[in-house]
Amino acid sequence: MKVLITGGAGYIGSHAAHALIKSGYKVVVVDDLSQGHKELLPLEAEFYRCDIGNIAEIRGVFKRTQVDSILHFAGLVSVSDSVTDPLSYYQTNFSKAANFLSVALDCGVTHFVFSSTAAVYGTPKEIPVKETSALNPESPYGASKLMFERLLQDVAKSSKLKFIILRYFNVAGAHSSGEIGQISDSATHLIKRAVEAGCGKRNSIEVYGTDYPTKDGTGVRDYIHVEDLAEAHVLALKYLKSGGESDIFNCGYGSGYSVKEVLAMVEKVSGQKLNVINSARRDGDIASIVADSSKIISKLGWRPRFTALSDICNSSFAWEKKYLSRK
Repeated sequence: MKVLITGGAGYIGSHAAHALIKSGYKVVVVDDLSQGHKELLPLEAEFYRCDIGNIAEIRGVFKRTQVDSILHFAGLVSVSDSVTDPLSYYQTNFSKAANFLSVALDCGVTHFVFSSTAAVYGTPKEIPVKETSALNPESPYGASKLMFERLLQDVAKSSKLKFIILRYFNVAGAHSSGEIGQISDSATHLIKRAVEAGCGKRNSIEVYGTDYPTKDGTGVRDYIHVEDLAEAHVLALKYLKSGGESDIFNCGYGSGYSVKEVLAMVEKVSGQKLNVINSARRDGDIASIVADSSKIISKLGWRPRFTALSDICNSSFAWEKKYLSRK
């Protein structure tokens, strides 16, 4: 049971690597370390430093490792950055990923779990959002992810490939062991930036938009703990290996919190009053999105454990303090 994880030294990929090893899988990680950190990897993982766009090196990894399954995390993830640099997002999230998939198929890979995003929905016409909801991405990030989703679906129709697409909502938190979490000097995720402010790493925290049509004027998101998301990947892979058919699942909790509610929770957890700066909306951001995750719960038996906002913020803050103390 050997699994290749692209971007496995990144935030979510590393949590998935730990979860897979705990479940008895052998893990091979490919990461160029442009955003990932080798220190987050399990000691048991077999590691190769290379870019998924380097076809020769990737082909060599497949030949050496003989994997038959892939968890694909490698990619660019910032909505706002994708608006200012769309070409990089299409190149990385689609073109490189398509070439990587081609090599994987040539090397006999039959199971593929893809790290997608709720950004493929754009501004939803219904909340909570179902997997069957309209797809209308409003950023190059969401569009590039949707393009690869469609490629996977088309390839699966003409090959032996079986896939699971997991559409993440807003991922946050850190491992309950306290040993791994998000490392980034240029984080764009709200909770990460907020706990950095709570720890004194940032002087302030910006709120992008206070005039949205929401309960308090700030954006509402469905936050999911990274450990629960990692477990969803384990279940997805087990499902495919047991003969399950290709499918798409939302990954969220079905409850939304506004930016102001998140900041209030971080203040409570950290014991610090945050210096909040209200700024204009960012291009590509939407007002509100919340998941309907009933499908993954019923079909894969997913049972999230860290569903309270306090769980997510507490683990994020604890990790941030611990990580800053090491530097």
